[in-house]
This record gives sequence, C-alpha cells and structure tokens, in this order.
Amino acid sequence: MASGAGNKRRISILGSTGSIGTNTLDVVAQLGGRDRFEVAALTGSNNITLLVQQAKATGAELAVTADDALYGELKSALAGTGIAVAAGRSGLIEAAERDAGWVMAAIVGTAGLAPTLAAARRGADIALANKECLVSAGDLFVSAVHAGGGRLIPVDSEHSAIFQSLEDDQRHAVERIVLTASGGPFRTWTRERMAGVTADIARAHPNWSMGLKISIGSASMFNKALEMIEAKHLFDVHPDQIEVVVHPQSIIHSMVGYRDGSVIAQLGCPDMRTAIGYALTYPDRPLLNVDRLDFAKLARLDFEAPDEERFPALRLARTAMQRGGLQGAIMNAAEETAFHAFVDGRIGFLDMADIAEAVMDRLVSTPAASGMEDVFAADEAARAEAADVIAAKEKAA
Repeated sequence: MASGAGNKRRISILGSTGSIGTNTLDVVAQLGGRDRFEVAALTGSNNITLLVQQAKATGAELAVTADDALYGELKSALAGTGIAVAAGRSGLIEAAERDAGWVMAAIVGTAGLAPTLAAARRGADIALANKECLVSAGDLFVSAVHAGGGRLIPVDSEHSAIFQSLEDDQRHAVERIVLTASGGPFRTWTRERMAGVTADIARAHPNWSMGLKISIGSASMFNKALEMIEAKHLFDVHPDQIEVVVHPQSIIHSMVGYRDGSVIAQLGCPDMRTAIGYALTYPDRPLLNVDRLDFAKLARLDFEAPDEERFPALRLARTAMQRGGLQGAIMNAAEETAFHAFVDGRIGFLDMADIAEAVMDRLVSTPAASGMEDVFAADEAARAEAADVIAAKEKAA
C-alpha cells in the first residue's frame, strides 16, 4: 500500500464532486485531513468551481475534469497552485494510475469503468461505489483486482452491510443474501400514477440525499437491480441466493442468512459516510460524526416483498444473471440511455424498463466478453439499440 511522508495514507477520489465524493472528503476531514492523508488525485465532471475548491483544500497533486472542453477553465483556476491538471478519458486514467494505495471509485456510469480497472490492475485497494464495474464487467473486474493484489471494499450501503455481516470463515455456510430497498418515493403508487412522473418528482428520495442518476434509479428500482448483479460478483453467490426486501425506514441496510437459520444484519442511520468511513479505514472502525440509532424512537421496522409488476427492473436483473455473458452490460447501457431520455422529457418514467427489456431481448445472443473491448462494444451496441427504441416510441406518440 502506497504511503507518503510520515506514513500518511495516499488516496485518490475518482468522482470527487458527486455525492459519494463530497461525502468521502467530509470523512477524510473528520479523520484528520491533510495531517493523515495525502490526496494524489481528484476527478470531477463539469463542476469546475467545486473541483478547484476541493483540490486547493486537500492539496491534491492532480485535478482532472472528465470534460475535455473544460481543461482550460480548470488549468486557469489552478494556475500558480502547483496542482497538475488533466482532462478527458486519458486524464481519468492518469488519475487512476497515480501512486495511491486507496482509490474511491465513484464516477457514475460506464465512464468509471476504464479508470477503476486501471487502479485495480496496479494493486490499489478499491472502495467501489461505481456499479457498472461489476454489472457490466464483473468477471473481468474481479479478476483484475485479484491479479493486482488489492482489496475490493464495497461502498454502497447495502453491499457494505453484507460485507460487514459476512463471517470470513463461514462463507460456505451462507444460504442467502438479502438486499434491503427503501422502495423509493413511489413504493405505494400504482403503475397508472407512476406513468405521469417527471424527473423532478422522481429525484426526491424519502431517506437518502443522492445524485440525480442514483435518485431516479432508486425510484425505478433499477438501482436495486444493478445491486443484485453486483452482489453476485462481490460475494460469489448464485443468483437464486440473492433476495430483495422492501424496508421503508432504511435502517437495516442488508442481511446475510446462514444455513443454521441465523440472520446477521448491519443497522445504522441512513448516512453514506458510515460505509465510506468503514471502507477507508477497514478493518478498523473510525470515530465518525454521524447520527446514532435511538432504538426507543424507532418504534417499528417494516418489511414487504417488492412488486415486480410495478418495478420490473428487479425481474430484468434476474434475467440478466440467468442469461449471463454481457447481458448485465447491455441492461445497464440501455437503462442509462433511457434515463437520459426520461430526464430530457422524451419518454415516460415507465418506459425506461420497457426500453431496457426490449434491448436485452434484441441482443440476447451477444457472446461473452473475452476482454474490455467486448464490454465496450456491447455497451455501444446497446445504446444504439436503445436510441432506436426511443426514437420509435417518440414517433408513435
């Protein structure tokens, strides 16, 4: 593991300006900031003002914007600071390859695939908040982590809960993985009512403060669908061992059921910083300024089975896992394309799942990946197919 002067821990944050990234920097500050950590690289997208503030505050060695067109703005803003600047895909790879023993992988979407893979290949510990690495390229990514010699530590609250509930010497006794889902803002809505939902309505999550993509993914339960596929790769379980239960309070973050009937769960107030802090200091548990559970005030914890008729994304995840190959990559790319069309007002909320399913069926015979180029090819093909389906829907409307 890389370390700097005085054995400070060297870290990089890929996606520092998003919700996971900003919370990671909050945790870093809580745990000592520049006295304890050296920031090798920070990357963001188009929020140059925030990226510049973060780079200056942390003394980052490198700041990267994913948008080539914003390179000049970033370079000008950091002139005279000694902070190196880069942009675009090559800049993201450069950030990932910087000497840092711990890398937060929080770039949203397939844009995070290549840089996270680069960090894994050089042996960094990967704090994984990018779902696409495992959904689109699970086998390849896990192999890269093992070959590199680093550790893969999940940051999603659900997978972190499972990670914390797994007994290392009892993996053989695991019977089931239970992912909890809040149910999002439309848990009790009918399909007819959901048909008229706009992006502004869908982004308002009842429990968590998250970015637009994750918030809408939670509302449609595509987020949970991706987490199902992630769990398969993270914990090496059969798809039939993965369950989803709706738990509106989001207090139990997920559970592991063992063959003796025991169920071990991880609980906590809904706060991403808990999972981030655990990933940053694993296997130690840091002292964090987050809310503590007051069991006397909780009163009740509710659970219900998810309705896959109203939230078909869960069914599509099972289909993708059963078909194998690149179906995860295809489902993810189609959903991302449909998500952008929904945000732009071109399609309805319920259309996102229909589009993903149509694309998965069209590309069902796509062969398994032998390398990342196959993953990117499947991703590109799925986006093209999704664009065709969206165009047809618009024409028919």
